[in-house]
Amino acid sequence: MSDQSRPGFEAGLDQLEKIVKEMESSDLPLERALELFEKGVSLSDQCRKQLQEAELKVEKLIERSGETTAVPLEE
Repeated sequence: MSDQSRPGFEAGLDQLEKIVKEMESSDLPLERALELFEKGVSLSDQCRKQLQEAELKVEKLIERSGETTAVPLEE
């Protein structure tokens, strides 16, 4: 999926929540359950990658003593 066709982080989370609710609340046929599971795994991977990209951007912006230092966001 290209960057333009993948959902934003929040939209991806919303879609994941809908998938989980459907899988938990329905007596799904195996084919539909597998389809939802596959889509959920893909969305989860996309969200994880977006979080990693955001983390890298934050790390690049935080500089201490002229060096980029990873700092937990709680700081």
